[in-house]
Amino acid sequence: MGTQSVLVVLFDGVLPLDVAGPVDVFSVAARFAGSTDTPPYVVRTASLGGEAVRSAGGLQLVPDLDLADAEDPDLLLVPGGPGVGDVDSRLVTWLRERAPHVRRVMSVCTGTYLLARAGLLDGRRATTHWDSCDYLASRFPEVLVDPVPIFVRDGPISTSAGATAGVDLAIALVEEDYGRAVAHEIARLLVVYVRRPGNQAQFSVQLSAQVARSDPLREVQYWVAANLASDLSVPALAQRAGLSPRQFARAFGEQVGMTPGRYVDRLRLEAAQRLLTDTRDGVIRIARACGYGTAEAMRLAFMRELDVSPTEYRRRYAKSSTLHSERR
Repeated sequence: MGTQSVLVVLFDGVLPLDVAGPVDVFSVAARFAGSTDTPPYVVRTASLGGEAVRSAGGLQLVPDLDLADAEDPDLLLVPGGPGVGDVDSRLVTWLRERAPHVRRVMSVCTGTYLLARAGLLDGRRATTHWDSCDYLASRFPEVLVDPVPIFVRDGPISTSAGATAGVDLAIALVEEDYGRAVAHEIARLLVVYVRRPGNQAQFSVQLSAQVARSDPLREVQYWVAANLASDLSVPALAQRAGLSPRQFARAFGEQVGMTPGRYVDRLRLEAAQRLLTDTRDGVIRIARACGYGTAEAMRLAFMRELDVSPTEYRRRYAKSSTLHSERR
């Protein structure tokens, strides 16, 4: 594969991390793929009129060229930031006219809003920062907004959640171009804890769920997370909380924001994902440790929630050291 061109759109109020995160990924790829003569990616930045922009927080960014002079890149990167709401309409027009001719387009965070304004997401699945998903869905009802995953790929257009999710998406694109080994090396160099799959939720269950107001229910939440292999049925948890099953289920739903069963299911799935990627334990052992009982029960849970089997999930997303240990 020859050198690919990456064009990053800049505007006043852009979030620096939305730009710097993915750019770092494409830049350091040269250490693991290509050569000094043919780097895997060449990144350039552009703005309306080629003028310097003032990013969110006050950092000034000086682009390489005027958008009007930019050739169609192999990859167009549209970052987000508080400035998306006031961006010049000429930038939206440029995206509407030029993006359809680009092989791949990616947005980071609220950059999704600019793609939607340009009509590029009509009829497509897309995501953005969790705090902006409701607004995106109401403002652009023709866009199929999915608030859960950290990034969504629909045809040539990929959209991602908050700023760091742009790094995950960029690494996924590099993996598509140069393979899993290169992607892992980039993740290691940038000290990314683990290369997350796109269908991973923007929040872990313990962050997205509410913390119960009452002490008994709060203690149940903490106990469940530490005892996934135990009996976590509503009657058993209700007894631990000192409530009847009916009282417990109603109070838990009101205070935590989801049913006890859903809370347990998500904790078990999250724990299994972590063990599959971070350890060399076998699938049967992980299934028992997470409270599934059997490998088949865990497989059904993975297929239902992630549309992938535990074995395939590990193959795609496990740390290279884990896979190496398994092969020995």
